[in-house]
Amino acid sequence: MHQGTLMGWLSRVFELDPAGINWPRAVMFVDAALVPLVVFWAIGHEQYLLSALFGLLFAGLADPGGGFAHRASHIAVFGLAGAGVTALGFGIGGADWGWLVLAVFCVTLVAGLTAAFGVHRFVAALLLNVWFVVTLGVAVGFHQHAHLTSYVWAQVLAWTGGSALWIAVTFVAWLIRGRRDRPQPVAELPGDTSRRKLTRPLVLFALIRALAMGGATAPAFGLDLSHGYWLPIAAIVAMKPSLEQTTLAAAQRLAGAMIGAAVAALLMLLPTSAHGLRLFTVERGLEVVALVLLMHGAAIRFWNYALYSAAIAAGVLVLVDLPQPSDYTAEGYRVLWTLCGVAIGLLVMLLAGLLAKHTAQAPPRPA
Repeated sequence: MHQGTLMGWLSRVFELDPAGINWPRAVMFVDAALVPLVVFWAIGHEQYLLSALFGLLFAGLADPGGGFAHRASHIAVFGLAGAGVTALGFGIGGADWGWLVLAVFCVTLVAGLTAAFGVHRFVAALLLNVWFVVTLGVAVGFHQHAHLTSYVWAQVLAWTGGSALWIAVTFVAWLIRGRRDRPQPVAELPGDTSRRKLTRPLVLFALIRALAMGGATAPAFGLDLSHGYWLPIAAIVAMKPSLEQTTLAAAQRLAGAMIGAAVAALLMLLPTSAHGLRLFTVERGLEVVALVLLMHGAAIRFWNYALYSAAIAAGVLVLVDLPQPSDYTAEGYRVLWTLCGVAIGLLVMLLAGLLAKHTAQAPPRPA
């Protein structure tokens, strides 16, 4: 009986919707992403590719649609906010771990409280929250390996260039389509910008997420764990972005995070025994594989949320880990810290579920 229940639940988690594939959007993303890829290959500074790709990808996700002036202004504000987050993350990457924990707590808390400015801005803030955690992981890795050189201003410039590239793409598309208003490119993300009241449950949920992310960051950097930055990255990827997310979507998110981490760990085994020209070739090939994974993520959001989460997580983790040398032992640590991060995300979801039930059962206050 238990086996049948488990199989039934797994079939729901990995249920496919053939009508949910959007290849035009995926092709649009990969066409734009090839620009920074080729540019950084040409100039030989691949350590800045990650910032440019995230700037491009997240600007596209935060695109509100509508007229070009409206879209450009909103993307520009998002890009400037992301530039600040990029500067902060790479700037404090070499600081004591306590400052990293405090910064992650504050950024996560502020991102959670942006729900007061509308769901769309809340999602945009969560994207920047994810990017900040990624910047810390990459920056700490750069400081641990003396042969890797990274300048904060160059990382900020790469992020800004990526977001500016998306504005250029929208401008060209606007001209080609007769200067007409267009819907937001990622229709499944909330587009609501109406303000809402910060209720007590939403504030508590934002605080719980911030505490959880601070707790995940503390051992990762405080104990100097090998590839410990996978722990907070996995935690923030696994945690649901809102209090209202369903149990099924939460399970799909967790499954996707674990599958993506496993795929990334297997891919990162490829350069462990390579050297010289062969290592260079393998790393460039893995960058292309990461782009392909992100492209598939852009295409299959409605096909299956678990597989979408797996593709995004795998692509991101490969790009995060590529600038840093690795060995076979590191793959075990990556998987271990990912499982710990997912466990933290699961704990947060359980607490959020209890909070939601308590809120629903609470009697209304008298007028």
